[in-house]
Amino acid sequence: MRNTPDAQPATQTAYLDRVNRAIDLIVADLTRPLKLDDIARAAKLSPFHFHRVFAGVVGETPAAFVKRLRLEKAITIMVHNPGRALTHVALDAGFNSQTDFSRCFKQRFGMPPSVFDAVTWRSERRGELDFMLEEHDVHITRPEPGANSDNFAVTIRDLPPRSMAYLRVLAPYREGMVERAAERLVGWARGRGIESNPWYGYMWDDPEVTALDDCRYDVAVEIDPGTGFDPDPGAVSDVGRSDFPAMRIACLTIRGDIRLEIRALDWLYRTWLPASGCVPDDLPCFEAWHGLPFQHGNQHFELDLHLPITTLRP
Repeated sequence: MRNTPDAQPATQTAYLDRVNRAIDLIVADLTRPLKLDDIARAAKLSPFHFHRVFAGVVGETPAAFVKRLRLEKAITIMVHNPGRALTHVALDAGFNSQTDFSRCFKQRFGMPPSVFDAVTWRSERRGELDFMLEEHDVHITRPEPGANSDNFAVTIRDLPPRSMAYLRVLAPYREGMVERAAERLVGWARGRGIESNPWYGYMWDDPEVTALDDCRYDVAVEIDPGTGFDPDPGAVSDVGRSDFPAMRIACLTIRGDIRLEIRALDWLYRTWLPASGCVPDDLPCFEAWHGLPFQHGNQHFELDLHLPITTLRP
């Protein structure tokens, strides 16, 4: 039972809301020890029923989901910080020790992290993404590291804490998935008179690290935290709420098609970030739309790319 942005039967929609609450708790801090009872409590389900519901919606058990996210976070750290000691990588990604990290890593990838080529891994995932885009007649020419023929420019900004109402899309790279979710959430927002609020798109996973069908995307509209909006777990609605802390971001403005946005993301991560002295923070990269999402269709985007950044911990 995979999440889609189309209308859901009442029972399935209620389950999606509860599973999303559990996911939000998990991703808030992957370094925090998590017990099944605590995650189930966030979903307002008994541990037994939660385990089955989560696996049915997400496609993997809660334990497997947490382990996969931690391993993918470790790969991301290894890509952006190739000289980082594996002990620090393990702890940064949420593992108890390097031994635990190495054991889990070898179980999933068939080799220890000490011999894993993170750059090649990411290049192969990039090829899969490009192949999928080509199937939809989107042909990408990626910039060489260090090149900037598009004249991209980054500004550093500090954002205050914010609250969001969101719809979550699993496997968002499938054609039309995000657009349909955005259309639904715009309708939801319009019914509450908040469609003119800022709109965002949160890319929780890096498709050059995570399998495309395991990626998650939240289309979101900013809400006033004082309005008291909090989804009722008994209501037939899969609109969730998320609260983000203050953050520092690298901001890059996009006015063009999907090809330009992909080139911008590529340049941001492969050229700007290594030279910036910063690393990605433990928050998703996200789009800040100029106006409503997809108001110019899916051929022309006007938005800012926001990459949360921090300095590397010693």
